[in-house]
Amino acid sequence: MIYLDNAGTTRLDDQVLDKMMPYLKEEYGNASSLHTMGQRAKEVLDDARERVARCINAKAKEIYFTSGGSESDNQAIISACRLGERKGKKHIITSKIEHHAVLHTLEKLEKQGFAVTYLDVYEDGIVKVEDLKKAIREDTCLVTIMFANNEIGTIQPITEIGKVCREKGVLFHTDAVQAVGHILVDVEKMNIDLLSMAAHKFHGPKGVGALYAKSNVLLSNLIEGGAQERGKRGGTENVAGAVGLAVALENAVADIDKVAQHEIALRDKLIKALLQIPHSALNGDKENRLPNNVNICFEGIEGESLLLLLDDAGICASSGSACTSGSLDPSHVLLAIGRPHEVAHGSLRLTLSKHTTEEEINKTIEIIPGVVELLRKMSPVWDQLQKGARKHVI
Repeated sequence: MIYLDNAGTTRLDDQVLDKMMPYLKEEYGNASSLHTMGQRAKEVLDDARERVARCINAKAKEIYFTSGGSESDNQAIISACRLGERKGKKHIITSKIEHHAVLHTLEKLEKQGFAVTYLDVYEDGIVKVEDLKKAIREDTCLVTIMFANNEIGTIQPITEIGKVCREKGVLFHTDAVQAVGHILVDVEKMNIDLLSMAAHKFHGPKGVGALYAKSNVLLSNLIEGGAQERGKRGGTENVAGAVGLAVALENAVADIDKVAQHEIALRDKLIKALLQIPHSALNGDKENRLPNNVNICFEGIEGESLLLLLDDAGICASSGSACTSGSLDPSHVLLAIGRPHEVAHGSLRLTLSKHTTEEEINKTIEIIPGVVELLRKMSPVWDQLQKGARKHVI
């Protein structure tokens, strides 16, 4: 199989698994226990926290281990809003293309009396800093803008956004699940107050993530039940998972330029070839995007059928976020950048990794045009477009 769904999840590195194994077998102590095995586990957990912190230029005490990106997003947003609520500030600013872990949390907060401004992202999928400046109010307590989009790969002007928020005294959270391990992140230089990450997006284990919270940001608990994570997340610590996250992140940061060059060369080759297919279009900004992200719309076909036929041909791909793969609705991200419903339904997301080979990309380039042509021959919509009964939109 050719695996091109690395935005969904990545392969666990062998070295990461090797480093985790002792804490699943021999050194399996509970890090909250007072006995020798427990204290050794605590030392390992503290070491992992320090290593993760160094990778994003944070302090160890500012890193909280979680179950992944969604939990980190929830805790960051709810904590910032509870802090704002105490000061009478109940306005939040976000973008229209956030992950559902953010959007659904904001929907719940709206039902609790918070007001949310959803910024446009325009055709390139990028928030305009001027729009953010205009949207900030006296009662704004939080700006939450994702670092890089999980579907179309566009990278937001995080440093500029952070600067505006710092000047206005507004907390800034970024969902950096797709960015960490792929782009260098410096929470101090970028004026980030809260940041979410997940290990399985950069060749670490599933089920573990981290939340960075600047020292002056008081977190609210999502999970009660114990004094773990300095009293901010109850539950026995996932020592092996934390070790895996730390090792995977260190490896990713160390190789970040080399891997990016590899991915960009293959990404651009793939984009150039697929855009030769008539009535296709790249989604998101061509330059300001993740090194491994390709997202293209093909007019006149259904994305679900495309994925099934590609799977039969040995290619694992996606039409967008795995978190909404059961939905029949078109991507909210593609609608936000102006794609019509019928075009948004025909999207294809291909995401590469350091393991992706040129041979695999060449094979993909051979297969996809034929699959698109086959689906168009079967499509009544495409038939109408060809006969002039409907107008092409791309």
